[in-house]
Amino acid sequence: MAGLLGKKKNREPEIPTSSMADIAFLLLIFFLVTTTIDVDTGIGMVLPPKLDENIDPPPVKERNMLKILVNEQGLVLMDDRPSAVNQVREEVRKHVLNCYANAGLECVSNRSEAPGKAVVSIKTARQTPYNVYINVLDEVWMSYFEMWDAEARRIGYRNYEDYVDRKPAEEENRIRELIKANISIAEPDAA
Repeated sequence: MAGLLGKKKNREPEIPTSSMADIAFLLLIFFLVTTTIDVDTGIGMVLPPKLDENIDPPPVKERNMLKILVNEQGLVLMDDRPSAVNQVREEVRKHVLNCYANAGLECVSNRSEAPGKAVVSIKTARQTPYNVYINVLDEVWMSYFEMWDAEARRIGYRNYEDYVDRKPAEEENRIRELIKANISIAEPDAA
């Protein structure tokens, strides 16, 4: 009996780890499900379908085209004249509304014939700073929004949003048909 009572094996205490993998897996699943991932959406623009190679592009009179070029240094040229980004909005307005009777502008021969025929062409170089390109594009769009807003006020609405909200759903947007946002984003020249 002495052998049984005299020696005891000393066991060290252990932490049970059998369910540790289960807990880690559940935490992983929890964080995967609850984490939100922001996705950059980019610039929301609807591009026209690519023209068939056998079909020539529609003709545009040189007079109706306002050419905006942004070079590698971020400098802006409008119709080959140096301009600042903050001048783009006003130049677009003058070009588009040139001969429109309700704009209060004098009809100039080197600007568009009518608001619906005006085209604003934006072309950049491959190394153009992205923020300058976005600022120029924003100025062009803001010019159109201001023209639509002014036209909505002229026909009796508080603003363009009020016109869109109150016009019958089946009625076309006459303001956007009158002052079309014809914006051409030209591809940069190959380097």
